[in-house]
Amino acid sequence: MTEYYEPLKQEDLQAMKAAFLSQPQGQVLANAIASNGINKTAKNQQVFAKLNRTFSDEIQTGAVSNQKQSGRCWLFSILNTLKHQFANQYHVKDFEFSQSYLFFWVKIERANIFYDRMIALAGKPTSDREVEFYLSSPGTDGGQWAMAAALVQKYGVVPRETFPETAVTENTHDLDMLLNRKMRHDALQLRELIANQASDEEIMSAKHNFLTEIYRITAETVGLPPEKFDLEYRDDKKQYHLDQGLTPKEFYDKYLGVDLDEYVVLSNSPDKEFNEIYALPSQNNVEGGKSIELVNVSMDKLKQAAIKQIQAGETIWFGNDVLQQSDRQNGVLASDLYKQDDLFGINTQMSKAERLQYHEAEVSHAMTITGVDLINNQPTKWKVENSWGDKVGDKGYFVMSDQWMDDYTYEVVIKKQYLDAETKQILDQAPLVLDPWDSLA
Repeated sequence: MTEYYEPLKQEDLQAMKAAFLSQPQGQVLANAIASNGINKTAKNQQVFAKLNRTFSDEIQTGAVSNQKQSGRCWLFSILNTLKHQFANQYHVKDFEFSQSYLFFWVKIERANIFYDRMIALAGKPTSDREVEFYLSSPGTDGGQWAMAAALVQKYGVVPRETFPETAVTENTHDLDMLLNRKMRHDALQLRELIANQASDEEIMSAKHNFLTEIYRITAETVGLPPEKFDLEYRDDKKQYHLDQGLTPKEFYDKYLGVDLDEYVVLSNSPDKEFNEIYALPSQNNVEGGKSIELVNVSMDKLKQAAIKQIQAGETIWFGNDVLQQSDRQNGVLASDLYKQDDLFGINTQMSKAERLQYHEAEVSHAMTITGVDLINNQPTKWKVENSWGDKVGDKGYFVMSDQWMDDYTYEVVIKKQYLDAETKQILDQAPLVLDPWDSLA
């Protein structure tokens, strides 16, 4: 096809203006949008009547957590699923694990693997797509379920009061910017050492010094995580409990003992082949730790597994695109919540696969599914625990339409025992490696 470029002409602009002015409702809409904004003007009020907050299958959970101005949703969500299990077993309704504790280790482990990648890729230019990918956000907050699981498996967990939040963990922007800048500078120095044929000892010494600085910065801003602590609490019957001198790993093994290797991530990414396992090694954050693997299945299979897990009394970590068709204040997720196409008389509809292929979709958030409403054995809506505090939604809980689940949910974490026989067989396949810039990254 011949390349063709056409500059805008004045007569083109005049024709566009005339077309706008010829619409009698144009100025009325312009006034309404100017006064209320796009989404408020396009909001479909009928959605709220359909999405009541009654669920046929619901797990009783307590107060929600609040990640505040941070990108730690993936950590909050895995700790939410673990705290529900602790609460049920030990009858402590609003027990909470420390998100700051895992956040500390995120920064150390992520720096370590970043430096290793920079050393391994030192022979490629910074314009190389993979090098560019790693340099784009080395100290970011975001993450996947397996990344959180790897941290729990290596470092355990602690109660929130043992390692509380700080001003930095509640608003991570400044720390992230600092670490991004430092780690890029460190990458520059590592690459220069290698280019100048420094010895392995010199290169590894530089890496160790950089990591020591990352550790110090993180300790000064987040705090120094405890090596041992005393578990002290009263249960819901006001009974007193004390267990002294626990390490975080001992605490996890003794009081939770959840084998995170018994869980798999089911993905629904129709831009890829179904019934395959995919790996995302570019997203792994713990050297030698749990790897990110996704079993890509149809939405029907994904939802049936999720229903089984909810009915068994276990909540679900799930990755989604909360930026789409979401009313944060009212806590509503519905695919037809904002009728922007109708408002402007346009068509922007794409399939889920097309949205992934054309960068209209992303896994922007992680939350926790705590209930489902089944009518005639079919899901109609889902109950969702968010990590944005209790001032939004119904005391922090959202209601998600089943259509929104289809359209904007991409990953759920399911225990193997709730998978059907066909999906279990897929687990024996060798994973196909995805590019670092894949739509699920």
